[in-house]
Formats: sequence, C-alpha cells, structure tokens
Amino acid sequence: MPELPEVQGLAERLDALLAGAPFTGAAPLAFSALKTYAPPPESLVGWRLDRVGRRGKFLVFEFETGLRMLLHLSQAGRPEIEDPPKTTRPKGAIVRLRFEGRPAVLIREYGTERKAGWWVLGPGDDGPLAALGPEPDSPEFAAFIAGGEDRRRVHTLLRDQRTVAGIGRGYSDDILHRARLSPYATLAQLSEDERSRLQGAVREVLAEALEIERQRTGGLPPKLGDHFTVHGRSGTPCPRCGEDLRRVSYESHEIAYCPTCQTGGKVLADRRLSRLVK
Repeated sequence: MPELPEVQGLAERLDALLAGAPFTGAAPLAFSALKTYAPPPESLVGWRLDRVGRRGKFLVFEFETGLRMLLHLSQAGRPEIEDPPKTTRPKGAIVRLRFEGRPAVLIREYGTERKAGWWVLGPGDDGPLAALGPEPDSPEFAAFIAGGEDRRRVHTLLRDQRTVAGIGRGYSDDILHRARLSPYATLAQLSEDERSRLQGAVREVLAEALEIERQRTGGLPPKLGDHFTVHGRSGTPCPRCGEDLRRVSYESHEIAYCPTCQTGGKVLADRRLSRLVK
C-alpha cells in the first residue's frame, strides 16, 4: 500500500501538473468506489483546482469553492497520467479525472480486492479525514511517544491511522529496525532512550523515503517498496549486522525484523504455530 512518502511525493507531482486548472469532470468507472453522493462530482465542474495535498494516506484535491475531493489508493490503487487523456476503460479502472488543458489522471487497481475509493466533500466536511490521528512529524505525535502509556505493540500503533496517520506495514518494519526495537515491544515498556530512538527513526525513515519518492515522475508503478531496508526482505542479510532477517506472522500480515539488532537474539514465534515470544 502506498504510505506517507509515496502519497506525499505523488501529491507534489500532481500539484505541479494540475493546480490552477479548471476541473472538467470525473468519469466513474467503478460504481462502488465513490463513497459519497452529496455534493455530487458534477458540482466540481468548472471550478479551479487550487492545490493537491495529502492527509495521512489520502490525496486531497482542494478547489476554489471550498469543496474537496479525496482519493485513497488502498492496497493496489495506482494513478496513471494520461497525456493526452483517454476514453478507454482498462481492467481495474476506478475513476478518470479531467482538467482543462492538462493531462487526465486515471485511478486503477491492480489487486484482486477493490478497496480504492474517492469522496467529494462540502465545505467544513472532513469525511474520513476526521478519524485520522496526527501526522508523524507533529508535536502531538511526539508528545504521545514521549509520554504515552499505550500497551499495544509499537508495530500495531504505528499502523493505526487513528493514532498516527500515514504509516503502514512497510515503514513500520523499517522504523523499528532503525530504532533497534522489537516489533512486539509495547510503548508502555519503552525507556526514555528507546522512545527517543523511536521518534528519531520515524522522522529519519520517512524523510529519507520521501527524498527517494521525489525522484519519481508521473504516477506510481504497480509494485512499490524497492527502497525498503528490511520490509519484504526476510532471508537476506541485515544491512546493519549481516545476520539473516526473519519474518513472523502477526495480525494477518508478516513483519520483517532482525533478531540480532531488535530482539536480543530471540526468534519471534509465529502466532499461527505457537505462543508469541515477547
């Protein structure tokens, strides 16, 4: 799933490409993908797009009237830049957005699950944004890490969009590896030094990934994650110590980690096979 660095880099590219152009229409290509009915998409037609921004993992299109359009790419949604705009309906197509004198943006899903969606919000309506927690670089999140007594595992709270918006499985793995923390550690257990390392790792990992994402052009490719440090790389040498990275199943997904760097040499037990090792 595209996470904060991918979505932020994409928002910046779309802003440079589309901001200032009048919106000429949205062509819905998957009925269930539009999550709102009022105001209708037609209410945006003719109005200038002021900017494209990001909140959490959402792309936010802001129009001069105060109306906003949100896009969430979910697991496998990808934007394609069409120059010139097309009229085709490729497999997995969600919606095509058109702007006067500019390329079109086609949102297309490459996975089997159809979960990408879009919203049109009236002034003052935050829609799904209202449920999001603070951004990772915010003072609110820094205070939460510094003084919070949350007893959930750190990997879980990093992925919880109500706790902090924009981080998913991939960067959670890399952040905890950078911070030298077990994915099964809880925030309440962390020492002051460990909390400081966690805050630093969140900032560093996301900033480094964003710099890489800013080198992209166009939309996003079907496959992402080529610059992860440990996520998706189990069985390969840890870039810090050289020992093999491991993986463990947890909450319906897999976590990649280094036993030497993160768990004091302990191999975490797969919950599908035996009791979790903390």
